[in-house]
Amino acid sequence: MNLKTVLILLVLALATILALVCVLLTRREKPTSCESQTQSGQEDKPRDHSLVFADLTPEEMVQVVRYLRENLGVPLVDASRAKPSDNCIYYIDVQLPTKAEVLQFLDRGGVLPPRQALAVVYFGNQPDPNITEYVVGPLPSPKTHRDFTMQKYGGKLPFHRRPVTEKEYKDIDSFISEEFSKAEGFLRYCCDYDGTNLAALTTAPRGFQSGDRATWFVLFQDVYGSGLYVHPVGLEVLVNHSSLDMSQWRVSKVFYNGQYYGDMAQLQREFEQGHVSVVKVRKVSPEEEFGSMKPRAGPGAPGPFQYEPRGPRYSIQGNHVVFQAWSFAFGVDVNAGPRLFDIRFKGDRIVYELSLQEALALYGSNCPGGMVTRYMDGSFGIGKFTYELVRGVDCPYTATYLDRHYLIESETPRANKNSLCIFEHDTAIPLRRHYSNFQSLYYGGLTKVALVFRSISTLINYDYAWDFIFYQNGAIEVKVHATGYISSSFLYNTGIDYGNQVGEHTLGTMHNHLINYKVDLDVAGLKNSLVTQDMVFESVQAPWSPQHQIQCPRLTKKVLEKENQAAFPLHSNIPRYLHFASNQENRWNHQRSYRIQLVSFAGDHLPEVSSMERSISWARYKLAVTKRKEDEPRSTSIYNQNDPWKPTVAFADFVDNETITNEDLVAWVSVGFLHVPHAEDIPNTVTVGNGVGFLLRPYNYFDEDPSRDSSDSVYFRADQDPSKCEVNHVACLSKTASCSPALPPFTYSGFQNLSSV
Repeated sequence: MNLKTVLILLVLALATILALVCVLLTRREKPTSCESQTQSGQEDKPRDHSLVFADLTPEEMVQVVRYLRENLGVPLVDASRAKPSDNCIYYIDVQLPTKAEVLQFLDRGGVLPPRQALAVVYFGNQPDPNITEYVVGPLPSPKTHRDFTMQKYGGKLPFHRRPVTEKEYKDIDSFISEEFSKAEGFLRYCCDYDGTNLAALTTAPRGFQSGDRATWFVLFQDVYGSGLYVHPVGLEVLVNHSSLDMSQWRVSKVFYNGQYYGDMAQLQREFEQGHVSVVKVRKVSPEEEFGSMKPRAGPGAPGPFQYEPRGPRYSIQGNHVVFQAWSFAFGVDVNAGPRLFDIRFKGDRIVYELSLQEALALYGSNCPGGMVTRYMDGSFGIGKFTYELVRGVDCPYTATYLDRHYLIESETPRANKNSLCIFEHDTAIPLRRHYSNFQSLYYGGLTKVALVFRSISTLINYDYAWDFIFYQNGAIEVKVHATGYISSSFLYNTGIDYGNQVGEHTLGTMHNHLINYKVDLDVAGLKNSLVTQDMVFESVQAPWSPQHQIQCPRLTKKVLEKENQAAFPLHSNIPRYLHFASNQENRWNHQRSYRIQLVSFAGDHLPEVSSMERSISWARYKLAVTKRKEDEPRSTSIYNQNDPWKPTVAFADFVDNETITNEDLVAWVSVGFLHVPHAEDIPNTVTVGNGVGFLLRPYNYFDEDPSRDSSDSVYFRADQDPSKCEVNHVACLSKTASCSPALPPFTYSGFQNLSSV
């Protein structure tokens, strides 16, 4: 082989090598696959430990029902068919182990606590009707049960405190329809009544003293496919349904257009004699726009779209979620709604339990239904009414949707498909950034992405979107948005003292939303103290010019030692910095802490002179910190709604001035907003401006901002080319995010297995 041939071969070899290098470099800029590639700071593997917090499976529910039927020794009627005088299973949910048992298992290698269920049974068919709560286990094949009622509540649960079932509401509807036959002439004249076009909306509580079970029902036009809640007809009926014998139910009072009558028959007689001031309400047709959410405009160009170009960067296995440095377990209480457990950041537990407790809506009106209404939504079922989410509207189209199983008012488990969603969200604002135009020239920034865990509850007219949001800097945001329909009254006389006119005969009644959460923080361990910091101005002499004074802000600090010091009334001043502090210190010798920061504009709390105020006494406080106790698991009870005068659980009793320094502490946080409905609440309320909540933020917990470890960061100097992928990963997006999203088909089955109540 001559020299010329060798040189030619060498040149060809070099050219081949250069071509391969170019190909490899080009491929480096492109995604190797458009498949999901979970990116997290933790091992992406099943977390069996989270199962200690898991909701019951349908199979477990079925086994508990079977066991109760065979072992209670009394006949049980399916709650969907049960009369008040029957025995029935009201609901079944998981009975979580004590915190000590769970931590022994999670942190110290102990055995898995036995899995148990809580079964609530209505005993209407016995000489002493009552509600009994049983703990049933071990699951999945229960063998024992014990009456937990006395231990949990310190006494029996009277039967009149029971939440109203769908079957009881249906029976009341039938009863009201029969009563309407006594005033058909009046109803046809005032409301074009045809026997089907009026709907009765419940109010609560149901009377004035313990033992009462008499409910005002407000009548609205039942418009198919539209919001009946904004079509009142002026008629309200007080039904006494306290007797377990439905034949003994009766109408105690009737209200129409500012006047009260003994019953429907008297209203008819007064009408025939010309003594009733009738306001004829025009019959609303489904085609009318008032109160309808049917869009006026046709579909236009699609709006901005969010998708994950390389698939989700979070993982969900069972009830366990991992996202970057975060992990947590989740569940849904059939009454109280969403709850999270064992929330960890970089492997350290920050929160043991973060759970919704109650949602209160307190109304005002000059009509009786609006006067008395104080909805405690937990008694209706915040978790029960988490229905299927609509892909692309309720959550991003590409979010992960999860089913929720529950057993309440039936002996058969039900599934609310796709009723939870989890998604990563670009908030469209930097988490932090700086453009340096002084001395050295550079840019540094970090996109503010967050993981959102969401459910939405529809409680009669209102819809509440519950969000738990996790950020890269170790902060957690808890937020609720209210939407849905306002509940209205018939406008007459001085009605506008209680709201605004929003329709021809419709008064948008003022109401106060208050939401309560439980936050069991474990900051660097179980033992925490509550520390506050704020500012004062003090006058100091200028050291370099003693004849001059400087008003200098100075930091104040205080450790709150007793529960009474840590119970802040709803509209009192609260220290601007308030944090759970541990006994550990960071690198700079500060106590490792987490701060609680509230965002709320609630109206006034019910005055304490009210006979029912103790039942919602958690709402006295915007924040109350108490020593954690196993016998204080919730700030309220589902039984408070129907007997608020002798509340089963009174949160005020939790605040008993115990020591809260170096203890396992719980924060009870209340947020809310006053809502005075206005014209723009038609057709229904928007979420803009109707979001409140709180944040849990690291405060000297770390040595520096942990989001420095985020791979989403961008940094480049003036001497670098920011259009190069190796300098700035955002410059590669045209290639790395070039995969089109493989969208799942749109489906929705949220109306299956539903019946009108």
